[in-house]
Amino acid sequence: MNGVALPALSSRLRDLAKRQPAHTTLLGEFYRDEEVYRADLDRIWRTGWLFAAHSCELAAAGDFVTLEVGDDPLMVVRGEDGAARAFHNVCRHRGSIVCTTPHGHLGKRIVCPYHQWSYDLDGKLARATGMQEDLQKEDLGLHPVHLNECEGLIFISLAASPPPFDPAGAELGPVLKPQGLKRARVAKILDYRVAANWKLVWENNRECFHCVSNHPQYVKANFDHYNPDDVTPRIREQMVAMVKRAEAKWAACGLGTPRTETGLTPFPDAEKNIWFAGNRTPLVEGWVSESMDGKQVSTLMGEYPDPDVGTMRVRTLPNFWNHSSCDHGVTTRLLPGGAQTTLIRAYWLVDAQAVEGRDYDLVKMMPFWQLTSEQDWTICERQQQGVNSSAYLPGPYSTYKEYNVDSFIRWYLGRLVGTAAAAGVA
Repeated sequence: MNGVALPALSSRLRDLAKRQPAHTTLLGEFYRDEEVYRADLDRIWRTGWLFAAHSCELAAAGDFVTLEVGDDPLMVVRGEDGAARAFHNVCRHRGSIVCTTPHGHLGKRIVCPYHQWSYDLDGKLARATGMQEDLQKEDLGLHPVHLNECEGLIFISLAASPPPFDPAGAELGPVLKPQGLKRARVAKILDYRVAANWKLVWENNRECFHCVSNHPQYVKANFDHYNPDDVTPRIREQMVAMVKRAEAKWAACGLGTPRTETGLTPFPDAEKNIWFAGNRTPLVEGWVSESMDGKQVSTLMGEYPDPDVGTMRVRTLPNFWNHSSCDHGVTTRLLPGGAQTTLIRAYWLVDAQAVEGRDYDLVKMMPFWQLTSEQDWTICERQQQGVNSSAYLPGPYSTYKEYNVDSFIRWYLGRLVGTAAAAGVA
């Protein structure tokens, strides 16, 4: 078993999708309904690729992390051969959870705490304590989960036959490589339980319409809250100058080309089902890091020759985005916690050789993205309260500022309804 068969989509959910007005927020049921949430698990979370962990969290053989996707407890383990592997965190004896902490070190065996069945780090059953001699151990290994590792990021898929990962690796690998996430370490983790549906969190991420009035730190450092309807000639001149300088310098350093348009990078592509994207974006003049004052807050990461590298941005649906500056990176991982709950983990990463207190201070590094993130969680929780109201009706999107939200909704509905048709089970 390495996947979950898709059940048929109910006639009620198909009817909801048909009644969804075009280019508007979703009908309220999509944000609050338990049946929709179960369908989301089946058709979104169990069919594609999910960010699970950073490679540096599994630095040595026997290191592990655990996570839960809906009802599925999972583990990711570094093997003796150096390869990372993922498994359902479920003992093959009587179904107990095997790894009971968020992370840790296993030594050479994975041992179930219930009856002491033990597994090699590659998932094979090694010892079945107290069982009959003719037990077929080769048939009782941990259930595997598909895994791909890409430049310091670990992705897993619960699908029996996941979509090809190679296109994502080919696009994201060159964007990620200069950041050196493979040679990083986690400086800090914060976990949040946000009282909002996971789609509301993504919708908020896909527009900066709200940034000026809600993110005072973010708008000081970035240009992407400007759109064609509100960018002034002065700001346009600043952007052109920054992009021109970045184009020449980044090309010489092998960092690729900067984004030149106003607004957020278009993502996702609903028509082509593009669930991954990465780019590099200039910061405002005088800023080299997404810190409170724009100054460098740790030693340089990866292959950067100097601090003037803008920000690397990578995002993958349905559960990951990362903003990385010259000196640190910040990852956000989403997991579904219920129809109206999203479990969010924020990671701050630095170069593996950076030492806290000497090379960086968390008090200076964390506030920019901690404040911005927590501002967003509050926004999402307020929106969840609103869409729970009997007065809620779908509202129209701004073509200037909410084009990505519209695309996300179309991507989501395509996955919800189209996945079943493609699998022949609708």
